[in-house]
Amino acid sequence: MIYGIILKNMTQNLFITSLKFVLIDLIGDILYWPIWWFTKGTLKMGIFCINQIRSQEQILGLSVWVKNLFTPMFGQYDIEGRIISFFARLLQIIFRSIVFLIWIILTIILFLAWIVFPIFIVYQVVINLLYLIS
Repeated sequence: MIYGIILKNMTQNLFITSLKFVLIDLIGDILYWPIWWFTKGTLKMGIFCINQIRSQEQILGLSVWVKNLFTPMFGQYDIEGRIISFFARLLQIIFRSIVFLIWIILTIILFLAWIVFPIFIVYQVVINLLYLIS
C-alpha cells in the first residue's frame, strides 16, 4: 500500500517536472532566443570580431613593420642598404595592409551577417507561409 502511494507520487512528480521542462524551459528559451541574439549574442559576436582583427594584426605584425620602416635591415647603414631596406619594408607594409584590410572587411561582413541572418530567416518563413496560403 505504501509502495503504491510512493510510486504514484513519483510518477506525478516526473510528469510535473517534465511538463515544467517543456512549458517553461523549452518555450521560454524559444521566446528568449531573439532577445539574446540581438543583445548578448551580438555583443559576444562584436567582441569576437574585434579580437579576430587584433589577432590578425599581431599575426601580420603590421605595427612592427611600420615602426621599423626607417631602420636599415641586416645592419646595412650605408645609403644603398637604407634605400633597399626602406623599399623592401614599404612593399611589405603595402602587402600586409591589403591583407589586413581584406580581413577587416570579411570580419565586418561576418558581423553584419550575424545581425541580418535571423531577419532573413523570418522573411523567408513569412514569404513561404503566404505562398502556401494563397
